[in-house]
Amino acid sequence: MPQPPSVASRDEPVIRDRGDACPGALRLHAADDGLLARVRIPGGLLTVEQASVLGLAADRFGDGHLELTSRGNIQLRGLTQACGAGLAELLTAAGLLPVPTHERVRNIVATPVSGVFDDGRPDVTPWVGELDRLLCASARAAALSGRFLFALDDGRGDVAALDPDVTALALPAGRALIRLGAGDGALEVAAADAPRAALLAAEYFLDAADSTGTRAWRVAELPARQGLDERELGRRLVAAGIDAVPVAEVRWPYAPPPRPWGSGAGGSTALCVLPPLGRFDTAQWEVLVQVASHGDGGLRITPWRTVVLPPASAGEPVDREPVERAALIEAAGLVIGADDPWQSVTACTGRPGCAKSLADVRADARAVVTGSAGALPVHWSGCERRCGHPRGAAWVDLVATGDAYALSVHGRDPVPVGRDALAAALKAARDSSHGDGDRGKRQ
Repeated sequence: MPQPPSVASRDEPVIRDRGDACPGALRLHAADDGLLARVRIPGGLLTVEQASVLGLAADRFGDGHLELTSRGNIQLRGLTQACGAGLAELLTAAGLLPVPTHERVRNIVATPVSGVFDDGRPDVTPWVGELDRLLCASARAAALSGRFLFALDDGRGDVAALDPDVTALALPAGRALIRLGAGDGALEVAAADAPRAALLAAEYFLDAADSTGTRAWRVAELPARQGLDERELGRRLVAAGIDAVPVAEVRWPYAPPPRPWGSGAGGSTALCVLPPLGRFDTAQWEVLVQVASHGDGGLRITPWRTVVLPPASAGEPVDREPVERAALIEAAGLVIGADDPWQSVTACTGRPGCAKSLADVRADARAVVTGSAGALPVHWSGCERRCGHPRGAAWVDLVATGDAYALSVHGRDPVPVGRDALAAALKAARDSSHGDGDRGKRQ
């Protein structure tokens, strides 16, 4: 019976004898429903024009759908063998493919509501463009795996909880913390130096992976006895002209993912939109782009498969705009209500798109979504790989076993559940409070 995912001991090094197989926009992945392209969206930040191009690409080359990933990127599916050059040309013209040699390593997540609300927190969105520019300009960084992850957090602790390899956490008074992996310590730097410090931390990881002979893809794969030394990173930062102060123990903050909001408009014109199971058809996407065109700041794809739309522009009729925006979104079948049953329900591709899947997990999720709502997130997986499962917080794990599912909560032993009992068993699991107190242990 499948077991819930666990963290391997760092005393047992993971030896990589090949590069990772993560798809990109140029290196397409062959799936059962055609080729798949994964377009990196650093920080999840899209202009309205770029979003329009992605919708065009989905219609012209793919199956007419756009999928959000757990790293705030976008996937196009059902692509044909002949689409490669045309897709690359379209994405390059839109600024979505700036450097072909680095397109798979631009894995940057950022606090999606940073700068949206006047809450006194630093705005880390400028860090995104600077880190992306530095990353693309570094020949060394091209050796990073497609799974290496940068997190730029505005201090609330949302993306810092996603098991990033390098975290830059904003502090008050123009300061920031830089952390490698999940260690307790960090280095404090000036906020203006945070993007460059994050890149230098990644380059230090690459040197360590080479010197240990592991060719590790991620920081957590390095064995503890040959792992990274914050003092060495500090020396590298100082040598690069960055004043870095060691901080021995940091109490890392934690914030839950943003829930969908905007139904009834309330007093805010910002919206957080959830497409059921993280998937838009191009008609829904066009509505989203239309609504975003009336706002300030384009679209922000989140690592929780939602989209944040900043407030309406100052020139819009404030007394009417929020209601119209919300009405358009809801009429398209998209979710902006925090209590909607689709809240925190995710799934892998499943059948028929994935040959490894043992079930059509999306169809099974739709069949029971109304009767299985609960507090905890749930992820449906067609096999033991659990592609796209949540990170950080507690979640309910459903893994297809053929004619049934294995269900587990918070690392408990999984129990078999037949399809006829799925709704009731899933609701009970999602309402479970067991383990809530240790939701921040992985920070």
